[in-house]
Amino acid sequence: MTEPVRTLLPVITPDQPSRTTGDRLEILHALMQAPGFDAGLFRRDVIRIPQDHEAYGWGCRVPQCERAQEPCRSFCANHETEWRAKRKAGGLLADFMRTAEPLKPVSHYQPEDCTICPDIPAWASSPLCFVHTQRWRAAKGVWKRRKGLPGEPDYEKFLASQQPFVPFGECQVLACPDLAENPVGLCQRHHRRYSRAGSPGNVHLPHQWGRWLADRDKPIPVLYDDELAFRTWCKEADPAHRMDGKVSLLGLKPLAKAEIQWCMFQRTQMKVEAGHWPLPWIQYLADDCRNLKVNSLADLHPDQMRNFPALVVKAMLRMLRLIYFSREDTKDAGYIETDHFGVKLSSHGGQIDLSNISQRWLRDLVWDQMAHRLLTNPPRSTQPFDLVRRGAAELSAFLEIQGPEGGHDPRLLEGRHMVDFVTDQRHRAQNGIRPLAASRRRGQDNDPVTAGMVCGYFDGVRRTLRKALEDGDLERLGLDRAFVLAVPPGKRAKGRRRPFPDDVARAVANETNLQALDRQDVEDRGLRDIWEALVITGRRCSEVLKLRLECIGRLGGLPMFWYDATKVGNLDEAIRISERLYKRIEARQAITIDRFLEREGRVPTGEERRQIALFPARNSNRNHIKGISYGWFNRQFRDWIDSLTDIHVVTHQARHTLATNLLKAGANLSHVKRYLGQVSEAMAEHYVHLASTDQKLEDALNTIWVTGPGALEPGVVLSGGEPMSREQAEAMMIDLTRKSTPAEGGFCTFQAVVDGGACPWKLDCHNCDKFVMSGADLVYWHRKREHWRTLAERAGNPKVTDYLHQLFEPTARAIDGLEKALAAVGLLDEALALDLRRPQDYFGRVWATAFRANELAQIEDLGETDFDDEYDNDHEVAP
Repeated sequence: MTEPVRTLLPVITPDQPSRTTGDRLEILHALMQAPGFDAGLFRRDVIRIPQDHEAYGWGCRVPQCERAQEPCRSFCANHETEWRAKRKAGGLLADFMRTAEPLKPVSHYQPEDCTICPDIPAWASSPLCFVHTQRWRAAKGVWKRRKGLPGEPDYEKFLASQQPFVPFGECQVLACPDLAENPVGLCQRHHRRYSRAGSPGNVHLPHQWGRWLADRDKPIPVLYDDELAFRTWCKEADPAHRMDGKVSLLGLKPLAKAEIQWCMFQRTQMKVEAGHWPLPWIQYLADDCRNLKVNSLADLHPDQMRNFPALVVKAMLRMLRLIYFSREDTKDAGYIETDHFGVKLSSHGGQIDLSNISQRWLRDLVWDQMAHRLLTNPPRSTQPFDLVRRGAAELSAFLEIQGPEGGHDPRLLEGRHMVDFVTDQRHRAQNGIRPLAASRRRGQDNDPVTAGMVCGYFDGVRRTLRKALEDGDLERLGLDRAFVLAVPPGKRAKGRRRPFPDDVARAVANETNLQALDRQDVEDRGLRDIWEALVITGRRCSEVLKLRLECIGRLGGLPMFWYDATKVGNLDEAIRISERLYKRIEARQAITIDRFLEREGRVPTGEERRQIALFPARNSNRNHIKGISYGWFNRQFRDWIDSLTDIHVVTHQARHTLATNLLKAGANLSHVKRYLGQVSEAMAEHYVHLASTDQKLEDALNTIWVTGPGALEPGVVLSGGEPMSREQAEAMMIDLTRKSTPAEGGFCTFQAVVDGGACPWKLDCHNCDKFVMSGADLVYWHRKREHWRTLAERAGNPKVTDYLHQLFEPTARAIDGLEKALAAVGLLDEALALDLRRPQDYFGRVWATAFRANELAQIEDLGETDFDDEYDNDHEVAP
C-alpha cells in the first residue's frame, strides 16, 4: 500500500526553498487586492455577514423572525420544530410561512451601547452599563425610602445627572471581538465563562470600584493572584459562539487567516456551492487553527479537528490547490488537476492521483496525455483516465520488482520485459492473485486480479505507449519499440444486461412494494418517482436524476417528457409518456417548488424553473441546481430490491426490458432506437433480447439502387421501393444474384462480365455506366468522399483544387442521389449503421434487387421532388 497523496505540499520544505509561508501569503494578498474581491466584508479580522447574505445568510426564513437559523436548516430551532410537526400532519410550507409567528431573539446578539456611556456595552436587559444600572437601582431605593411615594424617580433627570465613563476597551480574550464591560477587560459572556472555569489567576477589582470612576484622572487598579494564569486563559479561550453572523479570525497566523478569508469569498463566486458552510462551522475551524497554532490549513490533521470543520477544510484545500500549484507543479507532485484545464468531471473532486506510478518517464507520459485530452476533447467522466492510470500503475509496480534498475531508465527496457509483464498478469488472473499496485480504496486489501482487470491493464498500457510511439516520444526517451509492440490488446468478453425476469418484473411493479419504496424515502426526495420514470420511459439513470423542473408539457393534448441525453449529445429531447407518470411528475414539481419556497421565501421565476433540479439534492445545493446523486439513489434502490428478490438486479435492466417489450408489441428497431434515444440501430439491437429480430430487420430493409458516377446522370434512382407500385417494381426488377457481380463500392450489371468474361474497360468500374450503387455501399462512398475532399484541400494550388472538385463532382451527385433515395423510404439511418459487407450479405434483399435506369426514367411521377417531400415529412414526425 502506498501512502496517500498529500493534499498540499508542506508550506516550508528544505529542498524547495521557494515554497515559503511568505510566497503563499503574497499570492493570497495579491488575489485579495483584485477589484472584484469584496474587501469590505471578507478582508477584516472579524467578518460580519448580513442576515440575508446570498451564500452565508443566517436568519430564520420566517418573515420578520429575528432569530438565527439552525446550521444546515432554513428555520430557527423553534420554527424548525413547529414546521416538522405541521409537515408530519400534512401541512403545506406556504401555509406555515404565512401563519408562523415571528420571534424575538432570546438574548442580544450584540449588546447595545450604554445610553450614557458610548463604547461600553449595556448590562443584561438594561439599557445602561453595569455601574449606571446599579446607580439607577440605588436611586430608586432612595426615592422610596425618603419620599415614601409610589412610582419611580424621573428617569430623564437621572440620565441628565450622570457622566459617561471612560470605555474599558476590547475584551482581553484574544479571539473575542466584543467590548469589555468592566475594568477587568472581559465582555459579559467571557466574564461568565471565566467564573465557570474557576477564575484562573483570581482577577478581581477593589471593593466599591465603581466610585473610583467619578475621578477620571485616577485609574482603577486590577488585582491578580496569578496574572500569568489569567493571561494564559485569555489567550486560549474561544470566542463566544453566537448565531449573529460574525466569524472572528483574531489570533490566527497570517497565512491561515488569509486562506479562510479568500476561500469564504471564493465560495460566493461559485454557481454550484462547495458543500454546506454554516458560519458556526467556519468559526470552529478558526478556533482549531488558533488553538493548534497552525501556519496554514494544510497543516491541520483531521484527527485533531471537529467533524464538521473537517468537511469545510477539505473543500477549502481544493480551492487552495488551484492557486498554490501550477500545472507544472502538479506534474512534479504526481497528480493532475482537471480544474487547471477548465474541466469539471461528473462526481469527481478534480484531482487524479498518479503518485503510484514511480517511474518518472512513465508518469510524465500519462500526465501529458491526460493533459492533452483535457485540452482537446475532455471526457464526460474519469473512466478513460482510470483505465490508463490503473494500467500504468500495475506496469510501474512490476518494473520496480522485475525491471532493470527498477524500470527508471527506459533505455534498458526491452521487449522481453513487457512479455514478462503480460505473462505475470495472465498468471495472476488464472490463479486469483492480488495485483501489485495499491488499490484506490485506502485501508482495504486489493481484490484478486480477474480476466476483465487484465484486459483493462493491457488496454491502458497499450493506449499510453502507442500514443507515445505516434508522437515520437519513444525516440526521445530511448525506449525500445519492441517493448511497446509486445503489449497485446485487451480482448474483453462482450456481454449485456438482461431484461427483468417475470417474477422480478412483477415484484418491482407491485403497488405494495412501491409503497414500501415510498416509505423508505424518509425525506421525500422522490425515490419512487425516479424509479417509475426509469421503468416507464426507459431512460438512463443519469438522465432522470438530472431532470429539470420544467421537464413535462403537453403538445396537442399529449403528455410529453423533456430530458437531456448528454451521452449521445442530444439536448432537450422529447418523448411520449403515460398520464400516470405525467401526474406523478406534476406532484413532484409541487414538492420541489415548496422546497424552493422554504429556502428562498418565494416561488421560482420562469428562468429558474428551467434551471433548478426536479429532484434537488439536500446538501451543498443552495441554488437548487444539483440533482440527487447516483450513489444516494443506488444505495436506496439496493436496499429495496434486496428485500424483494435474491436475484442480482440493476436499474439499467429497466431499459433493456422496455426495449424488448416494445419489439414484442410490434415496434421495429427504428422505433426502439428513436424512443430510447440510441445513436444507431446497432445499439438498439444491443438492447433487444429476442431471437427473431434478424428476420424483422431484414423485412424492414427495402432495396435502393442508383446509377454510379460513370453514368450519364449519376444518382438516378434505379429502384426506390415505396414510391412505385408493385406491378412496376416486378416489371423492372433485376435479380442481382443472377445478373450482376460484386464490384468495389457496388455491383457490375454488364452481362459479359456477369457471365464470367473479361471486362473490356479493365475494371474501371467507377467510370462505367453499367456500375450501380446500393444502400449497403453508402458508408464506403462517404469515406471516399472525405478522402477526395482531403486531396483537393491539400493540393496547395487553387486551380488544382478546383479541377479535383470538378473531377469528383459526378461521384458527389451519385452519393447525394443515393442519400435522398434512402431517406425517402426511411432507410438512411440503417444504411449509415451498416458495417462493411460480408460475402453472405450479397444474397440479402438490401443488395439483391435493382432496376434499370432507362425503365425508371419512363415513370413520370418518380422524381426528385417526391423524395424531398417524403424526406421532409419523415423528419417532421415527433419523437
